[in-house]
Amino acid sequence: MTRSAIRLVPLLSAALLSACGLTENREPEAWAHLPEPVTNNAVAGLELDGRMMAYSFAGLHEGKTWRDVTSDAYACDLEAQTCREIAGLPDGIGRLASVAVTLDGQIYIFGGYTVAEDGSEASTPEVWRFDPASETYTHITDMPVPVDDTIALPFQDRYIYLVSGWHDTDNTDLVQVYDVEEGRWFQATPFPGAPVFGHAGAMDGNGRLMLCGGTAVIPPAWEGGRRSFEAHGDCWAGQVMADPAEIEWQARGDTVPGPFYRGVAIAHPAPLSGYSFFGGSGNAYNYNGIGYDGEPVEPRGDYVLAVFIPSSRGRDWCTVPNGIENTYFLAVGDAQPQGGFMDVRGAVREGDNTVYTLGGMGPGQTVSDHVRRWALPVENVDLPVCAGE
Repeated sequence: MTRSAIRLVPLLSAALLSACGLTENREPEAWAHLPEPVTNNAVAGLELDGRMMAYSFAGLHEGKTWRDVTSDAYACDLEAQTCREIAGLPDGIGRLASVAVTLDGQIYIFGGYTVAEDGSEASTPEVWRFDPASETYTHITDMPVPVDDTIALPFQDRYIYLVSGWHDTDNTDLVQVYDVEEGRWFQATPFPGAPVFGHAGAMDGNGRLMLCGGTAVIPPAWEGGRRSFEAHGDCWAGQVMADPAEIEWQARGDTVPGPFYRGVAIAHPAPLSGYSFFGGSGNAYNYNGIGYDGEPVEPRGDYVLAVFIPSSRGRDWCTVPNGIENTYFLAVGDAQPQGGFMDVRGAVREGDNTVYTLGGMGPGQTVSDHVRRWALPVENVDLPVCAGE
């Protein structure tokens, strides 16, 4: 898909923005407040004793220096709109860019990286299992190849897929899979695109996944030169096969308009059976919010709700009437949910279309204590019909 194709997409109206709890120029009151501002944190949630809960692990406090990297953790009762501090990661080691995912009533926290006083960084190997009922942690395994700024995708209440990400000094194309039932790791079909960090992705219950954005390493232009980092919007679709180690990958092009870095992806249940991407920035940056080009980075100025419609014939994707192959954009607007945010590692969904994010960075690289809540405008959608069906 070319960038010019985006002109075919309707803009969100002011009325629709208002109805969805979105604003064009300012951030309204938060749904709740974390005990402290935090960004670059791992986020996951679940229903516990009939109440929706959201959790934040590790990350960076508002000073945004190596001293502010933390192992702190928080629990938010979303119904009560309250958050409290809980025990942090057991080793007490602060880390950035961890990821968390819920599977069968437990939360699994993977990796991250540490920052030393001299600026050196190291990917951490630990995988923690957090029991929300007892609020206790268990160190269950280490990653074969420690990664940070990756994505974690649960499947069949048994497998967790870690796709690409950063390992110590470079990106990796590995797809590392943890089998929770057997307590073992195996490698799946490698990621075929340019290896990235800070990408976003989601997987549905049928093993269909979509991954977009991230930052790739650009080799030096001349011998002895310095490499650079560049955010992009490339997307890849995947299908987990009968053998969970096999993934069929397919390039989906620049599906999310423009570069998309450290945003959020959500997989929608039927009838949409698609994916939405939102938040994030259009430029790659270091953990302090300053771009690798030396310029301060702001959240993306738009709000994108892009839904990808799989074919009812099976794992194939279909062409829909707007002329953009395999892609149907519900809306592209001139505002993100609640004022724009970036540097997020996950979201918590309640029901089919209510989404929460915890912390992150807002305009001016400000570390936020906001728990944001909004309703994605996906109800009563007239889905397109796939060509030939």
